Amino acid sequence: MTDLFPLQGGVAVVTGAASGIGAALSVALAARGCHLALVDRDPAGLAATAANCAGVTVSTHVLDIADRDAIAALPDAVLTVHGKVTILVNNAGVALGGQFSQISLDDVAWVMDINFWGVVRTTHAFLPVLRAQPVAQIVNLSSIFGIIAPAGQTAYSASKFAVRGFSEALRAELATTGIGVTIVHPGGVATAIARSARRGQGVQVSPDEEAAMQDRMKRFLKMPPPEAGAIILAAIEHRQKRVLVGRDAKMMALIQWLFPVGYHRVLAWMSK
Repeated sequence: MTDLFPLQGGVAVVTGAASGIGAALSVALAARGCHLALVDRDPAGLAATAANCAGVTVSTHVLDIADRDAIAALPDAVLTVHGKVTILVNNAGVALGGQFSQISLDDVAWVMDINFWGVVRTTHAFLPVLRAQPVAQIVNLSSIFGIIAPAGQTAYSASKFAVRGFSEALRAELATTGIGVTIVHPGGVATAIARSARRGQGVQVSPDEEAAMQDRMKRFLKMPPPEAGAIILAAIEHRQKRVLVGRDAKMMALIQWLFPVGYHRVLAWMSK
């Protein structure tokens, strides 16, 4: 039987910790005795998450994950408070809606800078710190859209496929060390990322279309964040290499595996 990853007394850095999956996972980690360095650009949200993490040492770090200098300085700020890091959770992310013909290159760069480069920069900054521990775990949030790529999600899917590829290669490179890499592919979790998604500069939506999109999101984004957080916590503890969060994510991943080229047609037929 594989030994469980030690959460008690560890220190987890969690980006995007002010809400959604990041906040829920932070609370779950605290309940298991893991100290926390919470990172987000939303100070009020960070304070609310920290208030729900009782019994452990919690530091909050208000910064934009796309800020290179702030990320480079973050390890020293965390070590000053906690002295070590055993878990890095790259959770912060944004969404962008619109066909490729409707979005600008600046829109694409914005998504990639946060969703992909944020993961790369934060991992690069903390990797030497994680190497100092006998065992450590990197947890990178991709998406089910890092396994399937629906229309209207060119930039977002590109960023999440990039996170997946980066993480798989990094895992192979770290195979002989004590650092594991978990890739997380959430399905429809009821977070604010889709509701607060930016629209491409060329996207024009009527009130009726807006209402229809909101209705579709409500039907897709169903899993409560605490449930998703519990699944990810278990994946960390068991050092899983990949975790699909939600039945919808498992179903779509299976369909992609069975129909690697034609899954769009299968999913369209199932949605009718």
